Amino acid sequence: MSALKLLDDRRSVPSRQLGEPGPDADQLQALLRAAVRAPDHGKLVPWRFLLIHGDARRRLGELLVRTALANNPDTPPAALDKDRERFNFAPLIVTVIARIDETNSKVPAQEQLLSAGCVAYNLLLGAQQLGFGAQWLTGWAAYDPTIGAALGVGAGERIVGFIHIGTAREPAPERLRPDVAALLSEWQG
Repeated sequence: MSALKLLDDRRSVPSRQLGEPGPDADQLQALLRAAVRAPDHGKLVPWRFLLIHGDARRRLGELLVRTALANNPDTPPAALDKDRERFNFAPLIVTVIARIDETNSKVPAQEQLLSAGCVAYNLLLGAQQLGFGAQWLTGWAAYDPTIGAALGVGAGERIVGFIHIGTAREPAPERLRPDVAALLSEWQG
């Protein structure tokens, strides 16, 4: 498959449509090796991975429910049920965590964050190339300090996304894409 075809064919498969099997150990290692081939100004490696699979997915869902109730005791039951099940569909969630060095005078924090974003995107492309479906999600849990602390997110770190990976149970939906001509301009000096 050509690189442009891979990009043209890229689809997010909703996490609720992902199931077993997920990548095996060798596929996961290949996927992670490919993901880290992202732009990385200064060779800082401003990202790391946290895997969530097996029963840890259910425990994370229960943590989301407890945290949601602590933040707002009036959280509707339907929202709690959605949070409880949020991580239970895809067999593997790769959490991409940006490690931002705000004191680096040569590489701005934004470039470090964008590098981590490229790693997350590479995971999506790599999963697709291996025949899996994937979806990049954040949601409130990615930004909540209680959830971050429970996941070991330290000072100077932030969750870029939860990359849900598994086998698509149905074809990935297509959506209307932007008109490139409407986005394009040319600077004339």
